[in-house]
Amino acid sequence: MLAAAVSHSQAGFTKKYWLVQALLPKIKNCLFLAIAPQACMMNLAPDTSRRTFLHNTAKLAALGGLLAVGSGSALASVKNVKNSRSLAFEHLHTNEHLSLVYAVGDSLLPRALGRLDLFLRDHYSGDVGSMDPQLFDLLYRLRMALGTREPFQIISGYRSPNTNGRLRQTGGGGVAKKSLHMEGKAIDLRLPGVALVDLRDAALSLQAGGVGFYPNDNFVHVDTGAVRSWGG
Repeated sequence: MLAAAVSHSQAGFTKKYWLVQALLPKIKNCLFLAIAPQACMMNLAPDTSRRTFLHNTAKLAALGGLLAVGSGSALASVKNVKNSRSLAFEHLHTNEHLSLVYAVGDSLLPRALGRLDLFLRDHYSGDVGSMDPQLFDLLYRLRMALGTREPFQIISGYRSPNTNGRLRQTGGGGVAKKSLHMEGKAIDLRLPGVALVDLRDAALSLQAGGVGFYPNDNFVHVDTGAVRSWGG
């Protein structure tokens, strides 16, 4: 009887061991990307019943302490996560660079959005706004449409009301009174290796918001407002 009990225990351990081994890479990605644990776990094993998998979630979560290491290697592999969406930027005023995954499937990653808000801050005042996540999806679609992995070069992201008012007085009339930059819904940019007119045309083809063409200043404005265009 004792031998049978030991054998049963070993079989149970072996089953759990192989379950953990199969899920380990996916759990690691979830923890690194800061996806809500329960939502992440429910998507890891589609062939496992909801009740059984929720029962195992607490045990699997205990592995978190073992996985919270090696952020450098995790960053190198995170872009291979299935259904992930990533962007890369170079800010021409702050000389900062940023490359990150901001969403996986239908889930936006809060930490990534916070980093994007900071990166796209008002470079005049340092004020940090809240950028519209739909703007990042627009940029992702734009990048895919153009078939490039080059970083977007940023001229302007968020703009505080005070900065917007000052630029209206000194910028020669090119700044709107109710600019969507103040709502975190607009960005001015260009893309290395892509002609400005091609960048404009690709943005227009998406029909996802406003597109402004500024060839004299070498940038294109895109926003998540009403579909419209200006500047030729």
